[in-house]
Amino acid sequence: MTRRDPTHALSFGRAVGDYDRGRPRYPDAAVDWVLAQTLGRLGPAHAAAGPLDALDVGAGTGKFTASLLERGLNVTAVEPDPVMRTRLTDTFGSSYGTALSAVDGTAEALPVAAACADLVTFAQSWHWVDVTRASAEASRVLRPGGTLALVWNIRDDSAEWVAELGAIMGTSSAERFDSISPPVGAPLHTYAHADFYWDNTITRESLLAMVTSRSYVIALQPDARGEMLRMIELLLDEHPHLAGRTSYLLPYVTRVTLVAS
Repeated sequence: MTRRDPTHALSFGRAVGDYDRGRPRYPDAAVDWVLAQTLGRLGPAHAAAGPLDALDVGAGTGKFTASLLERGLNVTAVEPDPVMRTRLTDTFGSSYGTALSAVDGTAEALPVAAACADLVTFAQSWHWVDVTRASAEASRVLRPGGTLALVWNIRDDSAEWVAELGAIMGTSSAERFDSISPPVGAPLHTYAHADFYWDNTITRESLLAMVTSRSYVIALQPDARGEMLRMIELLLDEHPHLAGRTSYLLPYVTRVTLVAS
């Protein structure tokens, strides 16, 4: 198990505005399930001791970080891209104060002490890691009974227009990765998996931003990127389910795998 080429993984800061506008957050049902399963493993005594401590790795602009903060957790957001990290702290720092810290780091070298977290989360980021090294680090920082949550938002292309959109866009690293049974390394093992189906209301502008926030689209030459966007605009203008609309329901499946030592 080797680390994927990090070039694309570190490209998102070049499109931080598009990432913030276009990438969806995560459904409440999925986040609540993660926390319920985590608390169930930790036990009632731990739950009564105060807020859980979470490490959100590959936090980006804070799409998943925000869901944890809203539920009262203390969150350390680990993000190697300084532009993304700054956007996260600018957006959430004043609202959550000491409940949020944001640090430079990677999954393979987490800049935190051993046994410091009840929950470690990778939302839209485990497919970028060296699985062996990241698994060892997650095990190191988790407290006894703690949980590692691997989370992906994947477009549900059972809708015909979404399949057409995907055919134009091509597939991302996340979509090619096995997000149903994601690999983990020793000493970790998977203990639960669930899928959550939901619709994200998205405007034309934010749909196009979702496209241009993709790492492989960021890396395209301008002519190729322009042609891709032209074809997507044509789909939005001419598809019978989309023409004349200013917003769309984009279906997703959120896949969550829970892992422990």
